[in-house]
Amino acid sequence: MGSFLSVSVGKSRIGQSGESSHGDSNKRLRMPCYWDDKPRLISSLPDEVSMQILARLPRIYYLNVKLVSRSWKAAIMSDDLFQLRKELGVTEEWLYVMTKTEADKFSWHALDPCSRMWQRLPPMPHVVDEEKPWNGLPGFWMWSVVGSTIKLADFIRGWMRRRDNLDQMPFCGCAVGAVDGCLYVLGGFSRASAINCVWKYDPCLNVWQEVCSMTSARAFCKTGLLNNKLYVAGGVIRGRNGLTPLRTAEVFDPITGLWTELPGMPFLKTQVLPTAFLTDMLKPIATGMASYRGRLCVPQSLYSWPFFFDIGGEIYDPETGSWVEMPPGMGDGWPAKQAGTKLGAVVNGDLYALDPSSYLDSGKIKIYDNQEDVWRVVIEKVPVNYLTDSESPYLLAGFLGNLHVITKDANDHIAILEADLQRHISSSASTSAAPADSMTDNPVSPVEEEPEFWKVIAAKDFGTAELVNCQVLDL
Repeated sequence: MGSFLSVSVGKSRIGQSGESSHGDSNKRLRMPCYWDDKPRLISSLPDEVSMQILARLPRIYYLNVKLVSRSWKAAIMSDDLFQLRKELGVTEEWLYVMTKTEADKFSWHALDPCSRMWQRLPPMPHVVDEEKPWNGLPGFWMWSVVGSTIKLADFIRGWMRRRDNLDQMPFCGCAVGAVDGCLYVLGGFSRASAINCVWKYDPCLNVWQEVCSMTSARAFCKTGLLNNKLYVAGGVIRGRNGLTPLRTAEVFDPITGLWTELPGMPFLKTQVLPTAFLTDMLKPIATGMASYRGRLCVPQSLYSWPFFFDIGGEIYDPETGSWVEMPPGMGDGWPAKQAGTKLGAVVNGDLYALDPSSYLDSGKIKIYDNQEDVWRVVIEKVPVNYLTDSESPYLLAGFLGNLHVITKDANDHIAILEADLQRHISSSASTSAAPADSMTDNPVSPVEEEPEFWKVIAAKDFGTAELVNCQVLDL
């Protein structure tokens, strides 16, 4: 990289008389301008040109490039550099994966899919001394957000049985989102109470910092990105008789750094329950969120432990500022990962979901047909090791124009699988175009291998760590 970034300065042909008259100017070319406010990034080039060079470097090298000098570090950590990358069209999409160990410790790792190299993010802030009472330190709040977790189903069990044991439950229930090139960790439970604190990871600065809190405390809420704003809806808080579901929603604008309340979800289908008893027993909750066709799609469910009922969902239109009922085919057919979670990923304008199979090593990828209001299978088999005791046996993400599944492989490594959707389209087209009598002329062997729709773009041994969440940042 030294040959790429360094610029040699040749010796000028100067006579004795010229040497005395132009010595200062030549010295200025050969040496950094220490008499200026700061030295140039590259001594022989204007900083504008040097920034053009740095902006074109692959982002995987930035951690090492910052070690060159203080001025280089300041340039790499500046907003101007990343704005220049956008203008030049050289931004890179990285996948950020959140994991949790058996000791209930969270960590983040970033994958550069081009180089297939991983980088570990700095640890999220935590409390140094848990025994000390609350004293207003931000670290306490971060521990509240990212400490031990417990599944939503366990909360529902205590909720429906009217067992209010939240005081003994560990911290849990934080949500994760991404907007404007930064990661956000939101809300959760702290000492049995829901909190509204928000923490942001800035990849330019490579630090975590506390930002403006949400307008409402909430845990197990759902997040979505639309029009470069971060939306949050639903979740639960602690009530007198256990957990109380939330209808509220709000939006975060990264430009102003402020949260704004939105109209609450109507939960229309719960208003037609026949009796007050069912209304009291069946609790509605938002189970997912996806930004699709310029609106926020929020599937919903009813819980009455141990039963779980799909009730469709609702869609928020930011232009009208109102909620409408979700088309029945979309809501009722949205595949569920587990109680309380329906994943969706939008790739090239299409909404995808993974329908887990009853088998341990399979599943199906479905796409939503907006015109027909149905979910259709596009890939028959997904190599997912579905571990029932895992909090997140798989995750979905769309980046680099493709659908990806993040899961554990047979070696218990976290693997990033990329779907070849174009192969499926070609395969479907050739199958539908084949004549009816082609099977008799060219019989297909029963042992012929199925087309391979998946390839592993990266894998890493994280030990016993479990998947929790993933986000994509484009910088």
